[in-house]
Amino acid sequence: MKVSDDYINNVKRQLNLVVFCTILLIPTVSSSIYAQMLHDTVAVRRIKEGVDYMYNLEFDKAEKIFSAVEKLYPGHPVYYLLKGIYSYWEKYPMLPTSEARESFENDLRKCIELCSDESYSEKYEAESLLTNVCARGLLLLFYNDNDLIIKVIPLATGTYKYIRRSFDFVSSFADFYYMTGIYNYYREAYPRMNPIYKPIASLFPPGDIVRGLSELGKAAELSIFLKAESYALLSYIYTGFENDFIKAMLYSRILVDKYPANPYFKALHIKNLMIIKEYGQAENLIKSYRYKSGNKFLDAQILIFNGILQEKKYSNYSLAEKYYEDGINAITFAGDFGDEFTGYAYLGLSRICDIKGDKTGKKAYRKKGIDLLDFKKITFD
Repeated sequence: MKVSDDYINNVKRQLNLVVFCTILLIPTVSSSIYAQMLHDTVAVRRIKEGVDYMYNLEFDKAEKIFSAVEKLYPGHPVYYLLKGIYSYWEKYPMLPTSEARESFENDLRKCIELCSDESYSEKYEAESLLTNVCARGLLLLFYNDNDLIIKVIPLATGTYKYIRRSFDFVSSFADFYYMTGIYNYYREAYPRMNPIYKPIASLFPPGDIVRGLSELGKAAELSIFLKAESYALLSYIYTGFENDFIKAMLYSRILVDKYPANPYFKALHIKNLMIIKEYGQAENLIKSYRYKSGNKFLDAQILIFNGILQEKKYSNYSLAEKYYEDGINAITFAGDFGDEFTGYAYLGLSRICDIKGDKTGKKAYRKKGIDLLDFKKITFD
């Protein structure tokens, strides 16, 4: 079941990125609720600005732009997509217990419903398709990250046909390369890493790993809205699947340079730097992070990063142990969402037990850590 969740999670992440881009594309300037917005250069420019603000966590500025979109296109599916994306980032991490969960789900399902309206979807198929897939992708991301498999399966099954349809529109919008790149890459890479899924994968049309990476590169370079998501996904792929940690670090650096106020991208870059043992650069980024940011999830990650730093750079095992333990306790509230970092902390405690000669503790902590990781090779050993 865990592997299955990971597979869906990968797909969701990709779709989620698309969601963000789609949102940016949708807010256009036109008087008709079914207006073709993606070809309106003025609207696209405004949307890009609002999305950049959102990725940099400047929510007040982004909200002003998105509110203007609402007034221009009341009842438009893109508006509901924007609301969902905005909520996701503002309340990150979105958990089953989050106060915003109900409105978040309702907005995205309303978006999907409106995209099914034939008077809209037939007249503006490309725009409808992109909006629809983005809304579905963000919902899938939320369900998968929180291990809500009973919600994942029916939505994922119904979404496949829309992803396949995206292949027909790559010449219309470069952003579609994100979706086709995801399919081409994961269709081949996931069964390669998890052979048990080869029989299931064989039921779907073949992909192409090289082509998939190329398409994701085009999305990162050419798309107006999906640049950030494409760079983040490429960093994720090169870390976990390709084990090309230098490339992964280069992509996360682009995100940090473009969105310096976004701590999520900063955390991704810190992890990539630590994987390649660039502890000095990682420490500088950690020091630039303001503790007690108000986001418990990020604060917990920083505690665990500090544990790795104290263990690996300074050999201060007692302090590292405290950071690991505090990090595990701090991230407990996030449930499955925090598994990756909890796993890193347990592996750190395992190494410290080894140094102390505690073989029982070493074995127990290592098993806990490995069981929580999607990518078993990334252990910081």
